[in-house]
Amino acid sequence: MGMRVETLPHLECDQEQNLSFLLLNSMSSSIIIGWREWVSLPELGIPRLKTKVDTGARTSALHACCVEVIEKTHHQKQVCFIIHPQPKRFPEKSIKCIANLMDIREITDSGGHKENRCVIQTSVILGTLSWPIEITLTSRDNMRFRMLLGRTALEQRFLVDPTHSYLYSKKTIIP
Repeated sequence: MGMRVETLPHLECDQEQNLSFLLLNSMSSSIIIGWREWVSLPELGIPRLKTKVDTGARTSALHACCVEVIEKTHHQKQVCFIIHPQPKRFPEKSIKCIANLMDIREITDSGGHKENRCVIQTSVILGTLSWPIEITLTSRDNMRFRMLLGRTALEQRFLVDPTHSYLYSKKTIIP
């Protein structure tokens, strides 16, 4: 029994590009985004935030300072925090946010350091899509991006093209 092999039509590019092209086209239900995009977090009052798309991070992370857990009732806690969305461009602008506290989890960062972080759930808008995601709150003062969009927020929705930026966020609707 012989194996049947079909040759692909020759395109004016190398074999690696052909395979990438075929793979992306076979996943046509997914939207292609760049390695960085603009998002909106309307429930937190954040209209526009430059975000790094990070497939290496399981959970999304948001820069937060002055994080304070508030016990609203015996069974419900909230977290209050401040974010500076564009600290270099608008250093005086800060947004005070309040969200329900879902959990406090031990998270290991890319350097192997463990940290207990507050976890919230909120809606994110990227392009024309809006969906709920989990976000951990942490200090990202020394990082270029105020937010990481992790792989659980991306799955079943997007493919990431690491060679491009802002592919889909040009369509982001700011509420």
